[in-house]
Amino acid sequence: MPITAPKGMKDILPAQSPRWQHIEQTMRETARLFGFREVRTPVIEHTELFLRGVGSTTDIVQKEMYTFADKGGRSITLKPESTAGVVRMYNEHALHSDAAPQKLYYLNSPHFRYERPQAGRLREHHQFGVELLGASAPSADAEVITLASALLQKLGVTELHVKLNSIGCSKCRGAYQVALKSFLHAQEENLCPLCRERMDANPLRTLDCKNPNCQETLQAAPQTMHHICEDCQTHMSVLQTLLDAADLRYEIDAKLVRGLDYYTRTVFEIVSDKIGAQGAVCGGGRYDGLVEELGGPPTPAMGFGMGMERLLMVMEQAGASFPEAPRCDILILPLGEAQREAAFRLVCELRALGIAADTDHVGRSLKAQMKYADKAKARHTLVLGENELTSGKAIVKRMEDGTQTETPLDAAAIAATLA
Repeated sequence: MPITAPKGMKDILPAQSPRWQHIEQTMRETARLFGFREVRTPVIEHTELFLRGVGSTTDIVQKEMYTFADKGGRSITLKPESTAGVVRMYNEHALHSDAAPQKLYYLNSPHFRYERPQAGRLREHHQFGVELLGASAPSADAEVITLASALLQKLGVTELHVKLNSIGCSKCRGAYQVALKSFLHAQEENLCPLCRERMDANPLRTLDCKNPNCQETLQAAPQTMHHICEDCQTHMSVLQTLLDAADLRYEIDAKLVRGLDYYTRTVFEIVSDKIGAQGAVCGGGRYDGLVEELGGPPTPAMGFGMGMERLLMVMEQAGASFPEAPRCDILILPLGEAQREAAFRLVCELRALGIAADTDHVGRSLKAQMKYADKAKARHTLVLGENELTSGKAIVKRMEDGTQTETPLDAAAIAATLA
């Protein structure tokens, strides 16, 4: 019986790789334009990092983490998200001693969550994300949000909604939670079992419930924006002014919260209607207390994560354009064993000149080699037989229209013919 990939894990096949490479290249270029530098953190981290950073009452920690003991008996976890790991790295290597802010990004970073696989969300999925550490101004929030929007526009995804909210800071969050808990207890009989479980331990998470009955009940819940302090109100007001100046459209969503405990003040999502009810393509916010919580100095921070599988799905459904997959520039077709050595040498010389060249490796007939050239979508072919070796000349055929050009049997001359 053949072995298959585990449930929720997916192979990326050769035909799909060019699409991944396209979005990766666009992500790198966009990050460069905004002044962000790449970081890479380990796939595994000590479990304590996520218990302290993500929050012990979150769904990720309680239900979704791949956690196990290594051979030394230490509890380690396949990372379910990257922000905590980036902050751990920031503290461990004292990046706070460098010029602020530190503008960092990660790309194609694998994440693991044990949850039911669904559209664009697998148990192993990949993310692009940015983290801006060391700046408390609303302009840092605007920088991160506009980067996400600019990236999506470059990738041809335009039918999206930017949702924005403020969930307050340590000074005003407590008062809001008291008001929300009071409301939840009064409506307890109308809430699902999960919301009843959450309403004392993590009441903000009830606002994110997808149960239709809970959504209807929570329409009347107290709004965070009505309970935040004057500093948070000013922060949100300036942020909106900056987003307006950038001509970025957004909507205030009073029920928007994020699923991780470290968020403060600004939270945002960019949502698509094309991938079902849970259509967030990108989400993030401010996490001003996380660096200190994980052992570093008090450091304001802002960031987002963007699921790459979901992004590809949205791009396909939106009809976004992708570049053509790489093709072989020229396929050298040897007519027999005597010509294989010369064909291979010629291919090596062409590759040294930057030409994507290939030759037959399975002993096909000329007819079969031509069929392969069609299937492989080679741009040109060159038949190499005894006559070509003797005369030192060959015919380069352009496969698109059948045009034939005679050329010396020399790599530089052949390269010039292809130009």
